[in-house]
Amino acid sequence: MSAVHEQAPGTGSAVESVFREEHGRLLASLVRRFGDLDLAEEVASEAIEAALVHWPAQGVPARPGAWLLTTARRKAVDRLRRDHTYAARLAVLQVEADRAASTPPADAAAALPDERLQLFFTCTHPALPAEARGALMLRCLAGLTTAEVARAYLVPTATMAQRIVRAKKKIREARIPFRTPGADELPERLPGVLQVLYSVFTEGYAASSGPDLQRPDLAEEAIRLARILRRLLPADREVTGLLALMLLVHARRGARTGPDGRPVLLEDQDRSRWDRPLIEEGLALVPAALTGGPPGPYGVQAAIAALHDEAADLATTDWPQIVALYDVLLTLDPSPVVALNRAAAVAMRDGPEASLALLDELADEERLRGYLPYHVARADLLQRLGRPAEAAAAYRQALGLAGNEAEQAHLRHRLSTVELLPPDGTAGTPGAV
Repeated sequence: MSAVHEQAPGTGSAVESVFREEHGRLLASLVRRFGDLDLAEEVASEAIEAALVHWPAQGVPARPGAWLLTTARRKAVDRLRRDHTYAARLAVLQVEADRAASTPPADAAAALPDERLQLFFTCTHPALPAEARGALMLRCLAGLTTAEVARAYLVPTATMAQRIVRAKKKIREARIPFRTPGADELPERLPGVLQVLYSVFTEGYAASSGPDLQRPDLAEEAIRLARILRRLLPADREVTGLLALMLLVHARRGARTGPDGRPVLLEDQDRSRWDRPLIEEGLALVPAALTGGPPGPYGVQAAIAALHDEAADLATTDWPQIVALYDVLLTLDPSPVVALNRAAAVAMRDGPEASLALLDELADEERLRGYLPYHVARADLLQRLGRPAEAAAAYRQALGLAGNEAEQAHLRHRLSTVELLPPDGTAGTPGAV
């Protein structure tokens, strides 16, 4: 026998697990070999269908990825053989396919080269529309179906299908290369890959619409892809920083919502429900993200998240150090969103009045006018300063921007508590205006 098989119950779920793990690697190898993303997707799907037929009877192969790749290659060669326009190219491809098929089992890892890094950069090429990059990454690297990607972005499946088709057409017509950028290009291209990954994670952290505050499935796919990227680029400190940041933030997911699904503020979270293994994993990555050169934005954000996760409660959090880290982050990313986050930390270090003054300085920033956290932060500070009428107005602005139903319910509750306060901000009787 060329491979050892093991019989196990639940083979269908085993196939799904293997496909999820191997899909990006399989697709990348096929695209690299055949130069056609559509063909690669089709034969990869056919290989999975073949596995669903053979594996229940024969057992899951010891090297399932190599099995899938060999099967997909043969199916691709068969397709190309039937297409005369590929005749000249087929001779070369056939030699390569035969050589791969004859690779000894001991070299199975070499028969399945990890070319996912090239697929990361193809899916996030700057020539592609921004809304298509994350969709392609989830489709090609995470192995989600078009319907699953559509649900992730909360658009109809037909809309997402058209978006993906247009992106593939752009790759083909613009001849976007399937390759890893050279050392001179990597500093310019890698931030785009990281931004797409972080955008996917952010949507999982706080959904832009829908009934729930969080989309853990989406956040976990982003983390899984970040783990892959770090294995491919282990020396890149910003890749490490992004993975650390996502792990440290995702570790709080179990405490971020109450039984009713509403958001639970950091100060009210039951920290015993935080995921300690994820925290430990994230903390172990932070030093590597911050040493060996000037820090990057993701590394600094990971350091901030680490200080939150290490603290026993809000009172013992090292707020001066967090503000200092935001000062560093502002030099790396001088954006109004970073300034807003710094102002929130200043509120904990210096009090709400100092923080509100900083928010007032940001009032003319166009990017913050439609940014929900800005209005929520301002409403909270005004409420703490005993200015309920202004706080209510800010909460109403925030409510008009809230996308998911859980946030809307939370803000309506906060607004109702403010509206019960008299003008001096002290507790009033129920129903008081």
